[in-house]
Amino acid sequence: MCGIVGYIGNKKAYPILIKGLSRLEYRGYDSAGVALLNKDKLTIYKKQGKVQDLVNFIGDFTTDGHVGIGHTRWATHGLPNDINAHPHSAGKGKIALVHNGIIENYAILKEELVKRGHKFYSETDTEVLVHLIEDIKEKSGVSLQEAVRIALNEVIGAYAIVVTSTEEPDKLICAKKSSPLVIGLGEDEYYIASDATPIVEYTKNVVYLEDEQIAIIDKNHGLKIVSISNQEVNPYIQELEMQLETLEKGGYEYFMLKEIYEQPQAIHDSFRGRLNAKEGWIKLGGIANYIEQIANADRIIIIACGTSWHAGLVAEYYFEDLARIPVEVEYASEFRYRNPIIRKGDVVIAISQSGETADTLAALKMAKEKGAILLGIVNVVGSTISRITDAGSYTHAGPEIGVASTKAFTTQVTLLAMMAMMIGKKRGTIKEAKFQRLLDEMEALPSKIEKLLESDDYIKEISKEYKDCTNALFLGRGSAFPIALEGALKLKEISYIHAEGYPAAEMKHGPIALIDENMPVFVIATKGDNYEKVVSNIQEVKARKGKVIAIITKGDTVVKEIADHTIHIPDTDEVLVPILATIPLQLLSYHIAVMRGCNVDQPRNLAKSVTVE
Repeated sequence: MCGIVGYIGNKKAYPILIKGLSRLEYRGYDSAGVALLNKDKLTIYKKQGKVQDLVNFIGDFTTDGHVGIGHTRWATHGLPNDINAHPHSAGKGKIALVHNGIIENYAILKEELVKRGHKFYSETDTEVLVHLIEDIKEKSGVSLQEAVRIALNEVIGAYAIVVTSTEEPDKLICAKKSSPLVIGLGEDEYYIASDATPIVEYTKNVVYLEDEQIAIIDKNHGLKIVSISNQEVNPYIQELEMQLETLEKGGYEYFMLKEIYEQPQAIHDSFRGRLNAKEGWIKLGGIANYIEQIANADRIIIIACGTSWHAGLVAEYYFEDLARIPVEVEYASEFRYRNPIIRKGDVVIAISQSGETADTLAALKMAKEKGAILLGIVNVVGSTISRITDAGSYTHAGPEIGVASTKAFTTQVTLLAMMAMMIGKKRGTIKEAKFQRLLDEMEALPSKIEKLLESDDYIKEISKEYKDCTNALFLGRGSAFPIALEGALKLKEISYIHAEGYPAAEMKHGPIALIDENMPVFVIATKGDNYEKVVSNIQEVKARKGKVIAIITKGDTVVKEIADHTIHIPDTDEVLVPILATIPLQLLSYHIAVMRGCNVDQPRNLAKSVTVE
């Protein structure tokens, strides 16, 4: 949540900050602001709304300065408005701060600061932090760096911050705990951001701050990193793999549509070099050193949130069917607050597009303390989950800007299928003929998805009939049940239509009461072990005048006769149906949302990377 940018160098900071905020807007778009430092003058502009609203507000006002910080907000404490927007400054107007995270003990700190004469104007926890830094600096006479360090030892919660001060105009102070922050290293200049998307245009060399580290960026003396206990740390410089062109829309109206159409390439990239059907092998180098422990594990626990949790539910079918290992799939947000039984040697797999999901990170840390083997399935190279896990694999989906996950989900499922196949092969629980068939079918996925995308215009026509519905039901059986959940999530999050996903067999245990002529029911009814039972469920819907939109296997005539609309997907092994069946549901949700006038890339109240609780 929230996007942070910062710059210090010889260029004009304002254009860099605005471009960076635009790239980070998927992280939050309730309000935006910048603070510009020009010699000893600090100028702050902030505005409710999108980044463009901020640009319009600033207009012809002065934007001088070679040092600056910026922020695009996803509101936690306080309504989205001009006053609560970041950056925040303290009473004397010498210090400005941007913040991603939550200061949990802000109320206690605020009460004490009020007693000391501090006046507050916003409802935010962030304003308390900047006042605390000012108070420490003024009363102790310490440097900005030391005031930040002392303040952070007093706060409880999560933070990624960047601080600037008129008294030390050649410095920016950064720090993080449980919220991401990356520093780009240029020629006599530095870039700071919540992730690499605003940085890649200027430099490939970056440093990812670790928890409870403070970075002192001095225009004249370079970068220095210390721990919160003031121990100096050697920065570890990494090279970005991201390409600038992947951050542009490429002619598509929305990033979401672009990312739907990128799925053939993204899935190919996810198995490229890891799978060879002709030679009959799968090799996931990221888990090679732990293959024995995984293969001999008594159980696998998958932790994730949102769409990644749905990928975990699909993986439960994969690991239990192909590798014959018991699997539990947990919401990370619930798992971390239980007292779960985790035994030494249990395998815990964390799934996260960003690799920064706060609840998933907290659950991982708890599992690590109990001796579990930690694996990460993430998309963002260098992310926190990739660094704290014992092993894992990147999905290689490329940057996903649209808030509603599309290619990240299908590449997660692809990678998890490969992992289950690899473990099944190691354990001898998958027959050679099935293993080879899955290899062949997986290599064919990109071309089959390309063929499926040719149905987009037809899917758009279907969408017109349901754009004004107020409720929808999604049904599936077996590994298609998580796809019903994912389809419902996509529709509700970008079109604001209430939608629910259910196992098809559970429909008669309650949801069938909702079905009438106004209720669209989306059913995954592909050929497989449960096909006849799903056909019966469709008949039950039709008997109550429900409208059925069925995802069927190409060539199926039975469901076509009884459903109101059918969308064909290419024939494939039942294991891989979830990947193909997802695509039409993504397109249906996309077109319905666009027809309803929704901004599909930036749905209301949502943000891409949930880095706060």
